[in-house]
Amino acid sequence: APLADAYDGRFESVYVIFHPFVSVPDNLSWKATKQYPSDEQIVSMGAKCPWARVAAQTGLSTCCKLNHALLTSTESIAPELCDYPARDALQSYLQSASVWMPVQGRFEPLLQMDFLDAFAAAGQEELIFVPEFPHTDPIQLIHVSRLRSRKDAFPSRGTLLAPDESFLMTVDWDSFFTLFYGPRAFVTEVVRQQHLEGFFATPTTEHFWFNYSLGCCVVTLEPELWPAS
Repeated sequence: APLADAYDGRFESVYVIFHPFVSVPDNLSWKATKQYPSDEQIVSMGAKCPWARVAAQTGLSTCCKLNHALLTSTESIAPELCDYPARDALQSYLQSASVWMPVQGRFEPLLQMDFLDAFAAAGQEELIFVPEFPHTDPIQLIHVSRLRSRKDAFPSRGTLLAPDESFLMTVDWDSFFTLFYGPRAFVTEVVRQQHLEGFFATPTTEHFWFNYSLGCCVVTLEPELWPAS
């Protein structure tokens, strides 16, 4: 079903936030360590590397192709849907550059403060965390300030919901993007202020929008630095 139909279609818009690649100092690169950096290293020494930059360096010219390569690299899709040449191009780039791919299915460390800033912009001092499996794990009300100061651990995956239910952010297993649901004007302003790379879903955009061969990726790309496909 289209992303816009989720939650009974109560939200005006949904923005697909790309999880940034992680640019690191040379001493934390794959060539130097062969080990993915810890969250603490990502927060203290890492920087966002946009999908547009990776696409330009790998020749994977659209966000759909890059997402396809990511999903293939983690074996998150069926073999008959995989794009192995795209995966190999991405792997070659990551092994030669001081850049790591994002981890699938979690609130990326380099985006966490941006998400908290969205709650602050809405005047929300608390958020509701709905875990991925709320029938087994408790729903929690968390103070934004405690997450910002890291007194409380940032949730790994699930949904961050405004207490007035005006907007939410959600991520699930295997995804390299977070979905940001809310009023179009508010979402647009947060995206602009926080420089969140991604696109607004159209009425037909589905969760598996990587699969452009099935026409599931009818998207409006933002920002406009993406090259034309």
